[in-house]
Amino acid sequence: MRDRIIPPGATIGILGAGQLGRMTALAAARLGYKALSYSPEADAIAGQVAPHMQGEYDDTAALARFAAQVDVITYEFENVPEATVVACEKHKPVRPGVRPIHFAQHRLREKAFFRQAGLGTAAYQAIHTLADVAGATALPGILKTCTDGYDGKGQARVANKEQLAESWEKLGRRECILEALVDFQAEVSAIVARGLDGRTRCFPIGLNDHRDGILRTTTVPSGLPAAVVTEAERLGVRLANSLELVGLVALEMFVTKDGRVLANEMAPRPHNSGHWTIDACTTSQFEQLVRAVCGLPLGAVDVLAPSRMENLIGDEANDWLRYLSDPTARLHLYGKAKARPGRKMGHVTFLTLG
Repeated sequence: MRDRIIPPGATIGILGAGQLGRMTALAAARLGYKALSYSPEADAIAGQVAPHMQGEYDDTAALARFAAQVDVITYEFENVPEATVVACEKHKPVRPGVRPIHFAQHRLREKAFFRQAGLGTAAYQAIHTLADVAGATALPGILKTCTDGYDGKGQARVANKEQLAESWEKLGRRECILEALVDFQAEVSAIVARGLDGRTRCFPIGLNDHRDGILRTTTVPSGLPAAVVTEAERLGVRLANSLELVGLVALEMFVTKDGRVLANEMAPRPHNSGHWTIDACTTSQFEQLVRAVCGLPLGAVDVLAPSRMENLIGDEANDWLRYLSDPTARLHLYGKAKARPGRKMGHVTFLTLG
């Protein structure tokens, strides 16, 4: 086991260089690690806090040069091409590896894996052809592209087959999944770390509020019944073990009005709903990722203070002075040059002090 532990002073490679890579690099530095991010962008925001290497995800020569400069590799988003991870694995360990993103980046594969792992889901079906549209039964529902959709993009709510046909046409007749609407009382997420030794640790369950497909707030403690919290934690740990990952996985879930907990989506990386951990938890999700991929003991996940994390979308980040004037607020700006509607520019975590 010791020969697989990567000690402080080593360099962590990060595929992707957005805000999650940026915050991972900051957490790595706190523990004495260096970080090197890799992405096609020349002005990547992770490059503002740690070295960055520009390269295409299909440039195997550049990926080899990247891997030669690091000791272990992770990724900050699940849409890194599988071939990129395979290319990197030829040179250095990638934690998590190909298996988690194989499922996470394709919604039909993801749902099938959930059920195989024993996690309940909403009713769903594949939409590949006009015959699938004509035979659809998961209505009313949400039609989603199987790949590339995030933050509400690539999806449409449909009430009947006519709307389904129109929406599928607007999405370019792409491979889609139709998910039946869930009559839920709450949306929650579990973020689970799994180490090299197979041990797991689940962060406290967060209560999430989405608007227009974008996460707006996460509140911890969730205030939900203990049985619901226990079940959400159980499903998160079950997913991490089923994936056999080394790193982090976030599982977003619905809590139905009759108390069932259903898996919705996963992300094998730090997650927006875990940003509260930076200021209100013993170990942040980013430090936990560093600990996991380097083979270190996983950190404690005790809540230091009740909190509410709020995303700053578009021009909302311009209100930074108000947040800095609030003693309960902890402001995090991501260094993005331009605010656009729907773009996450930062977040603020409000703590209950006293």
